Amino acid sequence: MATLVLDNGAYTAKIGYSHANVSVIPNCQFRSKTARLKTFTANQLDEIKDPSGLFYILPFQKVDFVDTNIIITEPYFNFSSIQESMNEILFEEYQFQAVLRVNAGALSAHRYFRDNPSELCCIIVDSGYSFTHIVPYCRSKKKKEAIIRINVGGKLLTNHLKEIISYRQLHVMDETHVINQVKEDVCYVSQDFYKDMEIAKLKGEENTVMVDYVLPDFSTIKKGFCKPREEMVLSGKYKTGEQILRLTNERFAVPEILFHPSDIGIQEMGIPEAIVDSIQNLPEEMQPHFFKNIVLTGGNTLFPGFRDRVYSEVRCLTPTDYDVSVVLPENPITYSWEGGKLISENDDFEDMVVTREDYEEHGHNICEEKFDI
Repeated sequence: MATLVLDNGAYTAKIGYSHANVSVIPNCQFRSKTARLKTFTANQLDEIKDPSGLFYILPFQKVDFVDTNIIITEPYFNFSSIQESMNEILFEEYQFQAVLRVNAGALSAHRYFRDNPSELCCIIVDSGYSFTHIVPYCRSKKKKEAIIRINVGGKLLTNHLKEIISYRQLHVMDETHVINQVKEDVCYVSQDFYKDMEIAKLKGEENTVMVDYVLPDFSTIKKGFCKPREEMVLSGKYKTGEQILRLTNERFAVPEILFHPSDIGIQEMGIPEAIVDSIQNLPEEMQPHFFKNIVLTGGNTLFPGFRDRVYSEVRCLTPTDYDVSVVLPENPITYSWEGGKLISENDDFEDMVVTREDYEEHGHNICEEKFDI
């Protein structure tokens, strides 16, 4: 029987059958201001001629999966009312034969332990669109007493960048989709914030941080891009009709929020501090094993310099006799989906799931007993 693996993220859904490849699609439906009557779902986004006026509506569409199992992810400490609704939707509306509801971190940990069979512990840092979760796993079981959630994710960074650009240059508060693309194209994590701040203040050629970003006009330019250094006009006065954003300290000041949320008034720990705090909540004899198995997943970890910065800050906060190792997988976005694919191929997969017969006989209670959410 086929197994569908769905890592249900806030920004993208990673979906695919366990015997096939993964598809990463936007996890929402859109309507365009120019084509109000038509609804676009997920990757139909590419068909939209003018994405400048997109607004989102929430998804749920009816499909039949009578001969299919599903592995689906959900957030940590999810509300039981949402869990019940999820069970109803998966079994009663979509007709799945068997369901495994699981946290994305558990799938990432499974993948990591499969790649590193000698390790018993790891700490998953999942920095996604809505939140950043830090979750220690030992022998594939999460240590609930040490889970930390930081209310900073990609959405907050995009919104902050929109506010900065709107205040300094151009009103872009309605252009979430475009500014999210700008963030992904130009932002990076600084290894020395104050040094980069000094460079960003320099004039002309000496300012190596400054970039000019060409905004899309959706007729000739479908997607924004950075001007090559040699084509930049330092005065900022371009003869061409392109709409240009000049970005300097925004490039590293926005991702800096992940490391110092207090910069914008969010009274929480940054990621490196939270990793150390989480590990220090665990028994002392286990701590060295977690410090040397820090795994980064989620879209924010793709910022250039992210892994190096996490390593250097955690190293500074850790006793010198402990080894520190920070692992950034080849594709941190699909890493947990790949873990789900491996679980579906396990011999004990059938013992982990709740079948339709179980659900029809025992209802929601059997799911609460079986799933470690």
